[in-house]
Amino acid sequence: MRLEQLQAFLAVAETGSFQQATQRCQVTQSTISRQIQGLEVELGLPLFHRTSQAKLTVAGERFLPRARKICQEWQTATEELAELLAGKQPELCVAAIHSVSAQYLPPVLQQFCQDYPNVQLRVTSLGSDRALKVLRDGLVDVAIVMNNRFLTASPEMVVDTLFEESVEVLIAATHPLIEFDRIPWLELSHYPQVVFKDGYGMQRLVQEQFQRKSLDWKPVVELNTLDGFRGMVRQGKLVALLPKSALLEVRHDPALVVRPTEEPVLSRQVVLVTTQDRLDIPPIQHFRTLVQQMIGAPLKAQASAVVSF
Repeated sequence: MRLEQLQAFLAVAETGSFQQATQRCQVTQSTISRQIQGLEVELGLPLFHRTSQAKLTVAGERFLPRARKICQEWQTATEELAELLAGKQPELCVAAIHSVSAQYLPPVLQQFCQDYPNVQLRVTSLGSDRALKVLRDGLVDVAIVMNNRFLTASPEMVVDTLFEESVEVLIAATHPLIEFDRIPWLELSHYPQVVFKDGYGMQRLVQEQFQRKSLDWKPVVELNTLDGFRGMVRQGKLVALLPKSALLEVRHDPALVVRPTEEPVLSRQVVLVTTQDRLDIPPIQHFRTLVQQMIGAPLKAQASAVVSF
């Protein structure tokens, strides 16, 4: 059964004439007759009495509302897809790691809202692994996460590297480790740590570093907010290994200190991930471009300037 057969059937049924149906469908009468005959063969029943006026048979009367519904559904579907291609999607859903949501994303969101005022933005802060899962499940359109090649290696995934940043140590200003300009990994292994919850890429990154060095890793508190990390570390002996972007505001807090680690310095790569089919939709493509221009390009330029200096 083809759509043009249904359209021919409706044209004949609604005009009561094969000849008038040709004008509506913009085809010849022989084409209309052939389409109706093919439909009748497929259904196994005649749909019209062949008289001076095309009158529906019992089967035709029964089939008419079904044919109308199918054609209406097709028309609705094509209109919705045309609106999607024209950038008229109702919302755009983004999942991003906390540090990016807090530090880098607000200007992008503001610009996007100006460019697409009729598209509602929905932004959720999630850990990297969770964000990639909801992207694969179709619950969000874009994920901005710490790269995990095991989760982004699928052919349909599009991965844009935004920036790479070091992981540094957050301690209280009264902590014993304050004596080190670069804190040795061995010394870090002696202290309990505040860590991101399971499902956050940072937890896995830090844990693997201690495993590679055959050192004890002592997570005692799991959190998922940057304010929570700062509050816990202020208490005294706890330490936290956090990405540089999560520590920008800390440098103005006299109760807290940020120190780099000794070599090798741990780092993470932050990426934007979406799927190839989503990039056919103008608002999603535009959001990707804004992130590349307003987050990726400036931070890469800063990194190059530091290296050159």
